Amino acid sequence: MADQTIERMVVDGSPARCFEVVADIERYPEWVADLKEVHVHERDGEGRPSLVSFRAGAFGRSTSYTLVYDYSEAPTELRWVQRDGDLTSRLDGIYRFAPAPEGGTEVTYQLAVELRVPLPGFIKRRAEGNIIHAAIRDLKARVESTL
Repeated sequence: MADQTIERMVVDGSPARCFEVVADIERYPEWVADLKEVHVHERDGEGRPSLVSFRAGAFGRSTSYTLVYDYSEAPTELRWVQRDGDLTSRLDGIYRFAPAPEGGTEVTYQLAVELRVPLPGFIKRRAEGNIIHAAIRDLKARVESTL
């Protein structure tokens, strides 16, 4: 069974700008910590990456996985599901973007992770927390630095 983690943060930028940064998958290595390589295998009818392989640092080693992206709810959300991976059997997620009442955008990041290798629960939860916190923190930094 996959564990799900959700984190929310307000970003000083429009929902459209947040989506634009998240949908520019080929540029992830510029701002996503621990991400080493991105390779786009397929694009959708609008030219957006739809099948993408990644190589990232994880647990002190390198991991590879391939994600399939779903833009059907663009620009309010971007979804993905894992097609394959070496350390994970599931790495499915969603970014959601909504105007925040106080201005900016409330970004919600949801991630469901299932590891191929069993780990003690506290180690797995700490790793998931670090992944999701870094993802939303790095997005906030990228959007706010390019305003």
